[in-house]
Amino acid sequence: MIRSWICSVVCLLAAQLTFAADGDYAVSKIPAALLLKANAVKRFEQISFEVVNPGEAVLRMKYAITILNENGDAHAAFVDSYDKFQQIRNIEGALFDANGKELKRLKNKQIIDATGADDNSLMDDNRRKFHHFYHKIYPYTVEYEEEIRYEGTMFYPFWLPRDDEDFSVEQSSISIICDADYTVRYRAMNYPGEPVVTTGSKNKKIMTWEVKALPAIKDEYASPEWITFNTAVFFGPTDFEMEKYKGNMQTWQDFGKFVYALKTGRDILPENIRQTVHQLTDKVADPREKIALLYEYMQKNTRYISIQLGIGGWQPFDATYVATKAYGDCKALTNYMYSLLKEAGIPSFYTLVRAGRSARKIMTDFPSSQFNHVILCVPVSKDTVWLECTSQTMPPGYLGDFTCDRDVLLVDENGGKLIRTPKYGMKENIQIRKVKAVLDDADVLSVKAVTLYGGLQQDQYHGLIHGLSKDKVKEYLHEQLDFATYDVNSFEYNETRSVLPAVEEKLDISVSNYATITGKRLFIVPNVMTRTYRRLTPDENRVYDLELGFEYKDVDTVEITIPAGYSAESVPADVAISGKFGNYKCAVKVEGNTIRYYRSIEHFSGNFPAKDYAELVKFYDAMYKTDRNKVVLVKSETPAAPRGF
Repeated sequence: MIRSWICSVVCLLAAQLTFAADGDYAVSKIPAALLLKANAVKRFEQISFEVVNPGEAVLRMKYAITILNENGDAHAAFVDSYDKFQQIRNIEGALFDANGKELKRLKNKQIIDATGADDNSLMDDNRRKFHHFYHKIYPYTVEYEEEIRYEGTMFYPFWLPRDDEDFSVEQSSISIICDADYTVRYRAMNYPGEPVVTTGSKNKKIMTWEVKALPAIKDEYASPEWITFNTAVFFGPTDFEMEKYKGNMQTWQDFGKFVYALKTGRDILPENIRQTVHQLTDKVADPREKIALLYEYMQKNTRYISIQLGIGGWQPFDATYVATKAYGDCKALTNYMYSLLKEAGIPSFYTLVRAGRSARKIMTDFPSSQFNHVILCVPVSKDTVWLECTSQTMPPGYLGDFTCDRDVLLVDENGGKLIRTPKYGMKENIQIRKVKAVLDDADVLSVKAVTLYGGLQQDQYHGLIHGLSKDKVKEYLHEQLDFATYDVNSFEYNETRSVLPAVEEKLDISVSNYATITGKRLFIVPNVMTRTYRRLTPDENRVYDLELGFEYKDVDTVEITIPAGYSAESVPADVAISGKFGNYKCAVKVEGNTIRYYRSIEHFSGNFPAKDYAELVKFYDAMYKTDRNKVVLVKSETPAAPRGF
């Protein structure tokens, strides 16, 4: 009996161990196709968003992710933001080993709670909760569960099951729960079919989207936005409410009415500011000049500070507040500039924009809250003046790459209307460089370069001028110029403020060991300062189309004086490349002791089919090699002096 009992216990323990070694999160259960090219695998994800009423909602999420190697560690972190409108009620988590055995559970004291404000924020109620198990034995799995209460329903979650490259998905679903007669709007991308609609408790409508077995994919160079070739669903309300402000988002016009209501009555200026406006503008006839005067006045007398408190994340502080405090966020400063112009009799429009150099395009066919910034649109005769009111240095009329060339929502008393900000093209985005250099017998190249930057190509130099001290600019130049060993003897920047601004740069540089001397031969690269660095990896299996967004023109004229006694042995042939991606020209001549070099590139923007990628690889590769071609000079033999008797 004892022996039988022992055998029974052993068998039971073996069964338990077998189960533990084959848990729900065991890596062995992942289909082989989902392991291919993946750093992490989402094992499952269940999201539900319940619209309790137009002013309240609850978001519940539970998911598990298996981390296959150290490149997937970022996916193991839990991080979420909260504020007055989104309160995190509960967070749970657990860590599992490769066999699916639970190793530890998350304790509340291990969750880091930190401010979400940045250095520009004066007041901000946005905060973040963060946790990471910091496990380093691969593979492993993390599981998290969270509940968030929404006070206000202006913002809905979106669903993006595969949110990164090298990341596969076993299963993911999202459900929207609402009253049967409430309309939730959605915009599905790359989702086959329609959501499954069922009825829940209390006659609630449940709309569910689900995907399974999404393999890992690669985000290819210059591919379209991630959401355009991935499964994603975006959601938006019809009727919604935020801090007793009610709105509707059925159309852009409706959404604009809500935004306009938030700023109504906030354009009253103090009497002293009203008098200043008239002193500056009453005797000026040209509306553009009036706009420039008031814009420069605002720039000199205010500064940007982020203020994100409650509805203040969307509602501007009034004009009197800005005038008194001399600061404001993008909403407050834009509203203040609007108020100054209104006092001068010039109408303008508060305009919402998704800002950022790499900001995702908004979905113009899906009215929803897709914006993160505000600028001002000022119509004038046969034209429009755009004003970036958070900048103390930009000229009136210029936007830069932060807000140019995108759809924006113009707001007035009639609601919202989509329009587009200006695009800066090849004629505007220029770099014109003239270089005069002298190579001495000690192989030191003395370079004097004068460069004119225009349009988007001047943006970073505008930032250097206004954002860094002279010493910091010199440090920047010492890090950025493409020379092995060099000294910046002097530099100078001169800025032209206009609707299309420009920066002139003057550099005096000494470069050591610029040329290569081997015996009697001297090897020198005539392209002193402007070289292409991009080289692309060939890919015969390119999947996605190409999107090239930045077009520009560079022209270099170089003159290099070399030591006497050298003659040309080998000079690179002229190169001229013309294709769908741009035009490139390069020519070099040796005349006496002078090397003359010319280079120009016109780089196009546009959308191109995936099959054109091979041509793009060749285009960049040809430029890369040509930019580094060398002139070979040989030193002439000096006749020996006749010997005496």
